[in-house]
Amino acid sequence: MSVMVYGAPCSSTRKAKQWLTKHGISYVERHILKNPLTVNELHDVLRMTLDGTDEIIATRSNTYKDLNLDLDTLPLQQLLQLINKHPGLLKSPIIMDEKRIQIGYHEEDIRQFLPRKTRDYQWLQWQKNHLRLAEG
Repeated sequence: MSVMVYGAPCSSTRKAKQWLTKHGISYVERHILKNPLTVNELHDVLRMTLDGTDEIIATRSNTYKDLNLDLDTLPLQQLLQLINKHPGLLKSPIIMDEKRIQIGYHEEDIRQFLPRKTRDYQWLQWQKNHLRLAEG
């Protein structure tokens, strides 16, 4: 399975796709506003998160503000149905494969999608450069 990029058209989604392309990582993109995630797909996303719905809900979005939600009192199934109906509630992008997930674009964190050999090599290169700089 390749990397999935669930996102709305925004700078974070654009940066994530550019980063993946630059590093030769194939991905499948899904425009969540045109093709919202189903309730079952949202369950799959939540299974991979550490902080559950807190991690994926865009509380600063206009959609969230317009709906005036109280997330603490809303049953999970009802919240997932709301996200399906109002995909603007999701943070963007959600990047995931069968083992990893990243919410939003963070260059340090997206490196987890690099193959292990590439990460190990880049870590060694960073250490060598850092050691040279420290020796001055």
